[in-house]
Amino acid sequence: MSTYTAPTEVDIPDIQPDFTAPFFQGFQVIASYILAGAMLVVLIMLIIAGAALAFRGLASDRVRTWAGENILWIFIAAAVLGAASGLFAWFVNFDFGF
Repeated sequence: MSTYTAPTEVDIPDIQPDFTAPFFQGFQVIASYILAGAMLVVLIMLIIAGAALAFRGLASDRVRTWAGENILWIFIAAAVLGAASGLFAWFVNFDFGF
């Protein structure tokens, strides 16, 4: 009859996983460009709509009608983009990409 003795101590090295991936930084830059571009477009639309409503002789009746009908949607889009960029900043350190 043979007896088998198991080792009482096992030396396991400390393993540290590496969660970095080079393409994640590229995704972050692309998302930053998209968010920054969308925010600039909405800001320009908001300025045009506000100016068209504030100054009567600045824009035609058609532009003033468009501004009056859509200024609430432009404010909502600005709020949504601001919230998205805030969440992006919180999760991945927001970078406009400039």
